[in-house]
Amino acid sequence: MKGNMPSIFVQLAFGYGAVNWGSRYERGEILGINERLAYGYYRAGDMGCHVVYSEDAHEGMVSKLSRLAVRAIAGFDLIHAWRNRNALRQADVVWTHTESQSLAVSALIGLLGIVPRPKLILQSVWLIDRWQSQGPLRRWLWRRLLTKADVLTFHTSVNRNIATDLFNGRRCEVVLFGIRASEKRPIRHGPVGRPARLIAVGNDVHRDWQTLIAAVAGLPETDLRIVSRRVPPALTNGVGNVTICRPRTNEELMAIYDWADIAVVPLKPNLHASGSTALQEAVLNGLPVICSDAGGLRDYFSEDEVAYVPTGQPDALRQCIAALINDDERRMSMANMAQARMGPDGLSSEAYVRRHVELSREVLEA
Repeated sequence: MKGNMPSIFVQLAFGYGAVNWGSRYERGEILGINERLAYGYYRAGDMGCHVVYSEDAHEGMVSKLSRLAVRAIAGFDLIHAWRNRNALRQADVVWTHTESQSLAVSALIGLLGIVPRPKLILQSVWLIDRWQSQGPLRRWLWRRLLTKADVLTFHTSVNRNIATDLFNGRRCEVVLFGIRASEKRPIRHGPVGRPARLIAVGNDVHRDWQTLIAAVAGLPETDLRIVSRRVPPALTNGVGNVTICRPRTNEELMAIYDWADIAVVPLKPNLHASGSTALQEAVLNGLPVICSDAGGLRDYFSEDEVAYVPTGQPDALRQCIAALINDDERRMSMANMAQARMGPDGLSSEAYVRRHVELSREVLEA
């Protein structure tokens, strides 16, 4: 540590390295409201830290297949972490974004025998959702690796509470994930047109497109545009008011947000705040949002800020859409309150990174 400036190494998944992500960002190839470097961890540089991101090695076919084979067997990307071992050795604190990197970093420190080791703030996203589906040997290994962390972080209180029991009382913290919130587009005012225009965005495996399409099929006065690469085309057969869109640039995506009156985030039951990014993007684009009540999203927005509906119930979703279309005052109130929730001191990538910095200083001082 140089003076009071801790050195932070951020181990991210392959494909999210600083050079790779930065060049794709500059070319406009990363859709949505994003950061110039993945997830905004670089912002810690303005908070008194020295930040280094992991990098992606150039891979031939053999090296790629080898890396993926090890990842499939272990359940985490050890080879990618190995390639970044020198940066890891030099760090005071290591941050990770998902359990694949968390497990890999912990395993690598053990294999290399790094002493003294850096402090570890290890984040998990899908771990708790997937825990029971893993075999006993893998659960034993993963528990052993993750209990080496100084702090385990999660995006929801639901995940945090389960993890506290799983990991032998290891310190577990909720760190709300946020996106860049420096730009807010105007809230839509006045009545919606007919047909009412709906947007639903996302590629997460927990998106419940079937329930959404079934709900909208019974609302001919609506026009739904789904922005996703993962919608089975057969779901829209015979449903004339649903269109699947695949914008190629951010300009095309923002044009769909400009077109829309209401955003919908349909979800299957989960524990990890699936849909939080799409929800925040819609809010920043000035839209009122209807969202499935799943994944701990009430940690992010209250029922006054987002219209929550039960999961897997097309009738309930249909009724909520119809009611919101006809309630101008509620739409305006929801959108204004939700957007006010976002910002440097609220829900944002800046606040997300600041919490990582606070945790880092705590573990270093301890």
